Amino acid sequence: MKLLSTIALALWACAFTAGIASAHDYKVGSLHIVHPWTRATPKGATVGGGFLKITNNGTESDRLIGGSSPISARFEVHEMSMDNGVMRMRQLKDGLVIKPGETVELKPGSFHLMFVDLKEPIKEGDRLKGTLEFEKAGKVEVDYVAVAVGASPGGHKPEQGASGGHNH
Repeated sequence: MKLLSTIALALWACAFTAGIASAHDYKVGSLHIVHPWTRATPKGATVGGGFLKITNNGTESDRLIGGSSPISARFEVHEMSMDNGVMRMRQLKDGLVIKPGETVELKPGSFHLMFVDLKEPIKEGDRLKGTLEFEKAGKVEVDYVAVAVGASPGGHKPEQGASGGHNH
């Protein structure tokens, strides 16, 4: 009987977790935003990164042009790329285009959001409020789930790449 109770509890936990995961996606216009997340920051850090996936289910391109968060003074859309063996990061002043039928993943070492001039450290387990702004679809409120420093949402640490593991 104890085994059945344990199995029932495990199944309930899986169903509950799946419900939380599916509740962590957002829609605005023809855009579907999945699992916004961030990483905890060390004390004294002035920047943090934001990550998510955006799918455009519409027939026209849209553009992520900015956003905001109460945790930082500025919110920027960035791109990281390799240039002759050197990792470069730059703000996308014109935003990030999401073409019809396309999914764009904002992730460490690639496109990402920057929370600039943090007002306080981001702590593991925090759920941070924010707003994403799209050129056509408009604004949508989202919550970023904070994982451990250097971790990804699945809880594991990514392999260190050419950047020596320094990811936003």
